[in-house]
Amino acid sequence: MTAVVPGLPAGRTAPERPGRAGIRVAAVPAGHVYVRHLASLTAYDPVRLLPDPCPRGTPRSRWGWWPPAMLDPEWVRRHHDEFDVFHLHQGYESATPARLTELVWLLRRLGKPLVFTVHDLENPYEPSPSGHLARLDVLVPAAQQLITLTPGAAAAIDARWGRRPLVLPHPHVVEPHLLVHPRPPRDWFTVGVHLKNLPANVAPLPLVTVLARTVAELPDARLRIDLHADAPDGEVLRRVTALAGRPRVDVRRLPYRDGSRWARSLLGLDLAVLPYRFGTHSGRLEACYDLGTAVLAPGCGHFAEQQPCLTYRLDRAGLDPDSLAGAVRAAHAARPAHRAGLVRRAAERQWLAMCHRGIYRALLARA
Repeated sequence: MTAVVPGLPAGRTAPERPGRAGIRVAAVPAGHVYVRHLASLTAYDPVRLLPDPCPRGTPRSRWGWWPPAMLDPEWVRRHHDEFDVFHLHQGYESATPARLTELVWLLRRLGKPLVFTVHDLENPYEPSPSGHLARLDVLVPAAQQLITLTPGAAAAIDARWGRRPLVLPHPHVVEPHLLVHPRPPRDWFTVGVHLKNLPANVAPLPLVTVLARTVAELPDARLRIDLHADAPDGEVLRRVTALAGRPRVDVRRLPYRDGSRWARSLLGLDLAVLPYRFGTHSGRLEACYDLGTAVLAPGCGHFAEQQPCLTYRLDRAGLDPDSLAGAVRAAHAARPAHRAGLVRRAAERQWLAMCHRGIYRALLARA
């Protein structure tokens, strides 16, 4: 008996072979919330993720990330009998194209299918796209199955590499109990922008200046600017923090937040502005959708294809201040509140887990 793999083209099927052992997946990184939510939620034929190995003597960063040991070909040689499928998501910026080439050929020789989810067509932490594209030039042609999150990203991959990925949406980001958490009552319309630690794709000036000026013109509006505590000192940081002297502008330097603390911070916003001048997809956008916080996304990348949101014009060429101010005014007037809901997100997560299990089974059947 066969079952059609959800999301795969007609005619591509996978044998339905339930078992207790399930499918063992070396996912990079297994601890990321996106990856964890894709593990099968069934007792039969489950998908089991290998835990992220932490090399001895390597401290975990504040994200719980480190250069992934699974990308080391030597790790694959020692542990290949512990997994059935290798699924790469993120973290490969730590590897050179030569090392990735060795990895994909080793996986092929060992008969281990490679699944690659292309989250990023540009690395938000690298000023130039060339290094990331060089790594993609190895991984995209080599993967037995490609996945991405939006049709626009799939079209861009097809245009460059002649391969059409399967498009599967992003699962929910926040924990289930927060999907139904009531939004707190408020007297202010709070616009928030998170500048992180000022990575390469965040150019806060003049974006925050336009936001500060716009909220000052609106009744009951205020601006919250958040930065990580380790944002590098310099002229940009000085000018951003100086905005705290303006009326109704709050600038906060915070330790890295994760989990429920991060989600509750987003619940305090009416409008979250994504300040990215380049990029592809956003987990923060998904979290806002989970919580009912409206999003104002730049027109670059494929953010607007992920979930309902407002847009403004920002890319590598610069910011269109009128489009930013106009979008903030529109959000203030309309008060949009798109929210996923527990039932929809839970069903979507279950379906995505089934899709991934079907993909893995189809590849293993062919192998």
